[in-house]
Amino acid sequence: MGAGKEGWLQTTPNLILAITSHSLALANKSLLVILTWNGDGGPKFIIRPALSSEGNITAIEWLAFDQDRTLALGTSQGFLLIYSSNGDLLHKQMLHPCPITRLRVRGSSSGSVENAASDELCVVFPAAILRIDASDLQSLLKRCLEERSYDARFPISAKKDTQGLDDVYGKLKYQLWNVSKCGPCSDAAITGIMAPPLMEDQSRKQYYCAITVGSNATFAAFRLSEDKNKSLVGAILSKVMPATVSTISSLAKMFWRNDQSEARPAEVKPQAFARASLLTCLKDDPRKGERLSLSPSGCLAAVTDSLGRILLIDTQALVVVRLWKGYRDASCFFLEVPLNGEMPSVDGIGYGKSKHDFCLCLAIHAPRRGVVEVWKMRTGPRIMMLKCAKGCQLLQSSCKFTSLSSDTYDYIPAQVYLLNGDSGQIAILNPIIPPS
Repeated sequence: MGAGKEGWLQTTPNLILAITSHSLALANKSLLVILTWNGDGGPKFIIRPALSSEGNITAIEWLAFDQDRTLALGTSQGFLLIYSSNGDLLHKQMLHPCPITRLRVRGSSSGSVENAASDELCVVFPAAILRIDASDLQSLLKRCLEERSYDARFPISAKKDTQGLDDVYGKLKYQLWNVSKCGPCSDAAITGIMAPPLMEDQSRKQYYCAITVGSNATFAAFRLSEDKNKSLVGAILSKVMPATVSTISSLAKMFWRNDQSEARPAEVKPQAFARASLLTCLKDDPRKGERLSLSPSGCLAAVTDSLGRILLIDTQALVVVRLWKGYRDASCFFLEVPLNGEMPSVDGIGYGKSKHDFCLCLAIHAPRRGVVEVWKMRTGPRIMMLKCAKGCQLLQSSCKFTSLSSDTYDYIPAQVYLLNGDSGQIAILNPIIPPS
């Protein structure tokens, strides 16, 4: 991984990190290292060997369901691999024959079910975006973990071919959209559910809003349709065609019976794109969008560009509401700060608190200045400026799918960590909100 050299977090190529309150995952091409710690003992290392036909690791993200934590990996060949916290491979599936550039988790955080429909795993490709519903993901991982627990108690039944994990436990359902109308995207995110366009059936399936950034456009917004056809003709065909095809195939089998021994396994074909409509696009050559950060509710997005600016975007109105200048090579993440100035809990849960007890802020790491700044949203002042060493990096803990839990009601605020790679220290940013 390159650890031990000064500034290794910045100088090691292809290094990817993901953090939770008790775990840190590091990936470099084909090698995965999981570091866990707790109050009972020292750190625990888990190292996994190189991948083979799946390609190199290009994205990682933690998936948290109640007490279960798993790690999702995206590869250069379009594979999604999910490992347990102990390093066991739980699921492997080919999603799209393109490199996966980013994995994003979106959850409602509050334990309420009103936003459960927007809980998802978002998979970003250079020209496409993919959505996996959290309920489908949880049901599959639950079956995998239960099977692993059974195999641990009865090792004789544990002899399964890892190449066919997607066949043993089933495949994940997903929706795929082409978002390359404004050129290839370097980062993207699904911000949430949005209203359907005019003259469309309001009772049909949902629409989602997606924000992309790339070299041809600083940012672009798309309306993603969950159905491939939304017209009246498409609705009629979707009802009539399956029954017609089923009838024709049944009649064909009656006249032409093929030999079962000569049957060949069907090739896995890429899933067809659903409809994506371009809503707006901001082009400002030679400015290029680089990275995107999304607020916990999805209402705000922060975009960094190649000329040192940070744009704060209202994802509902699709307008820029704030701008910072002079932050080249910066990275930024949203965090929620307690209004009473209390220290955040170790596990990130605000016991007995609600969303109204926290204030949304934006943490900006400016490596050329050697500082971390925290700004109050949306138009508030800077509430914190922290000098940091040269080998530091900001990390954001992945969101927890608490809307699927029936016994979790405490609000989980967004937290940002500062990792000093040279000293090995991890700190939680905890600025104090000044009294108004």
